[in-house]
Amino acid sequence: MNSFGRLFRVSVFGESHGECIGVCIDGCPAGIALSASDMLPDLDRRRSGAKGTTPRKEADLPLIKSGVFNAKTTGSPIVIMFENMDTDASSYPEMKDTPRPGHADFTGSQKFGGFNDYRGGGHFSGRLTATLVAAGVVAKKILGKAKVEAKLIEAGGS
Repeated sequence: MNSFGRLFRVSVFGESHGECIGVCIDGCPAGIALSASDMLPDLDRRRSGAKGTTPRKEADLPLIKSGVFNAKTTGSPIVIMFENMDTDASSYPEMKDTPRPGHADFTGSQKFGGFNDYRGGGHFSGRLTATLVAAGVVAKKILGKAKVEAKLIEAGGS
């Protein structure tokens, strides 16, 4: 399933090395101020470049395609896209039949009967987290000043 939620529904689309990735958000009330620049601080926090992350560099510039007019949400579904620019997939053909440990290569192949786009993890790539970050920014605007917090109490035993 590529969609989740009931009142605030999020559907992600695209593949890591396809033309673009994106998110469709349904259930956002009309009249909420929203612009692409609102998403940039959160997108900057998920950007690659730290040790152990992908060397791939993407601008992660959100393109709001629908659901916003005159910098306010309209109440219709919001579509936000991100163009993929750094898409050198030359190293992936040999991985087609050899799933990478710690990735969803095998799962994607099984789910889609081998028709999945395996380049860079395809639809299961960490690249698609940019779409979830964008949806999170919209959700935070709806929640307003509500505080959402998580704590790790224990890991690996007492």
